[in-house]
Amino acid sequence: MSLMKSRSKVMFVLLVLSLALVMVSSVGAITYGQPDGNLHPNVGALLTTDRAGNLYPYCSGTLIAPQVFLTAAHCNISSFTGTDAVIVTFDTAVEIGVTPTTYSGTFVGNPLYSQRQNDPHDIAVVLLDTAPGLAAAQLPQAGQFDSLKQANKDQSFTPVGYGGEEPVPTPGQGIVIDYLDIRQYSKSSLNAVNDAWLRLSQNPSTGDSGTCYGDSGGPNFLGSGDTETSIVAAITITGDAICRATNVVYRLDTPDARAFLGQYVSLP
Repeated sequence: MSLMKSRSKVMFVLLVLSLALVMVSSVGAITYGQPDGNLHPNVGALLTTDRAGNLYPYCSGTLIAPQVFLTAAHCNISSFTGTDAVIVTFDTAVEIGVTPTTYSGTFVGNPLYSQRQNDPHDIAVVLLDTAPGLAAAQLPQAGQFDSLKQANKDQSFTPVGYGGEEPVPTPGQGIVIDYLDIRQYSKSSLNAVNDAWLRLSQNPSTGDSGTCYGDSGGPNFLGSGDTETSIVAAITITGDAICRATNVVYRLDTPDARAFLGQYVSLP
């Protein structure tokens, strides 16, 4: 029986290692959530190797067409690897000593991607060489979440990803985040709607949970529990430094997001 990989990292280290974060404030794991099992089989992970040569997830994403994997533009690590070729897995866990089922593909980021706060165009796809044979998630209608600006704030979402666990204050180390490298899901409630963003609460004191380092690019499905749908409302981009308060996610119903996605998939 193989041992599941566990990678504990001090927050300071996470904040300065660009490969681990891809961009300083991006988030990547599920906090206060629970193992996903096979609830979201179309959610996968982008993989790279650590210094020991072991594969681990560095970003998350969703299959939105037979050979199209949706993720975030800041998950592009070609400056480290020297190539746009990437590998994706849909296994529920990435374990040391266990070879995951992987799919090769080409990373294609939005050429308009920037660090602008109003709309960073932080969206990308991986064009897979072969189809995983999984049911694809759905995309939202154009402008579907505009009305949420006036709606009640009881709307919930289901973030899914392979990122880090909840932060743990540790004497002598500061804030430590553990990585089990398993697909997990959680429940977040709506805080605010901006032109390009949804801002979700992941504060455990209010019954919410959410994302952390490594969940970047992963889906936030519309609804939770009995109300959850197969619609990816937004993808995880950023949040607070200790992964406790806010998950800031990039809307997929906007004209800019749809203009990019429409090059690769049929839009609803």
